[in-house]
Amino acid sequence: MTGTFSDAAQRLAGLVPRALGWTPDQFWAATPEELAAIFSNETHAAPDQPLDRAGLQAMLERERHG
Repeated sequence: MTGTFSDAAQRLAGLVPRALGWTPDQFWAATPEELAAIFSNETHAAPDQPLDRAGLQAMLERERHG
């Protein structure tokens, strides 16, 4: 791994608040484990079937009507 912790923290401090809508204070209060959990894909299992047009339309309708 190249770079320093400071370099990585500066990059993340610019990206994470924009991506998550966080304030700088929220970013600096988060732990590395919390950030890893947020960006981890392990909690979202792959679907058995890919999303088809009917599934997409159903999701759009649910979102439109709350």
